[in-house]
Amino acid sequence: MDLTTRYMGLELNCPLIASASPLTSKLGNILRLEEAGAGAVVLPSLFEELIETDLEGAHMGAKPYVELVEKAAAVAGIPIIASLNGTSTEGWLTHARDLEKAGAAALELNIYFIPTDLDMSGEEVERRYLDIVRSVRERVKIPVAVKLGPYFSAFGNLARRLADGGADALVLFNRFYQPDIDIGSLRLENDLRLSDRHEIRLPMLWISVLAGRVRSSLAASSGVETSEEVIKYLLAGADVVMTTSALLRFGPGYLATLRDGLVAWMEAHGVDKVKAIRGHLSHLELGCCDPLFDRGNYLDILNTRAREAG
Repeated sequence: MDLTTRYMGLELNCPLIASASPLTSKLGNILRLEEAGAGAVVLPSLFEELIETDLEGAHMGAKPYVELVEKAAAVAGIPIIASLNGTSTEGWLTHARDLEKAGAAALELNIYFIPTDLDMSGEEVERRYLDIVRSVRERVKIPVAVKLGPYFSAFGNLARRLADGGADALVLFNRFYQPDIDIGSLRLENDLRLSDRHEIRLPMLWISVLAGRVRSSLAASSGVETSEEVIKYLLAGADVVMTTSALLRFGPGYLATLRDGLVAWMEAHGVDKVKAIRGHLSHLELGCCDPLFDRGNYLDILNTRAREAG
């Protein structure tokens, strides 16, 4: 069974990637993920706010983070992808070069930015993303991915401009953590809720739309609980499928379960290569580039629901 795939120029032995999480902050876990069949590992994000600290764990400072990259790159047989979450242009650029020198195979830009300034236009927000990608792309030689949220008025256009501007991969989607309200204490609550399989549809939609129509590789993120979600993402057109929540729930070894489920499905369908199924149900493959087709699908769904309701 050939599970090899190509992701932003990197040859991977499997389309499953362990994405950024506290789990990948430990060298032992990285090696267990490799043993379980991961094609690559994304380290936790290096946050610019913590650059000058020497904290250990998921949110570490620059020095221990660089050391983690060096150690992981030296002992792991799979690509180690560093993740950077900056706030200033200089922060992005300086540390991007440091992570490249440390041995990172690629760099993922985790742009966590919520435009709460009501005077900031959509054009300004998009320009911020484009400027970050172009600046980092000019500074480093290793591949650069950008992790995006879905909250743009014309996401497809932005995706194409990011690809043309130097993004070797687009990771869809970043999950912005949102506060809840405790109505007893009348306080805002920040809690981390792991994703579930119901979150797959929005990223799957956009991967299907973009597959074969942008230069960048496409990485699926969010909602991967079982091998079923992995298969759906690949059919939509993803080059790789990332998972965090499932590994946090069940441990590094669960990646082997996801991999085995993919292999079993391929065997049952007489498929011997991942490349044979990638994008099989993308918009481009199905000839669905006409937005009227999408609108027709929407009407069909509503009419079906209406008939079922009696």
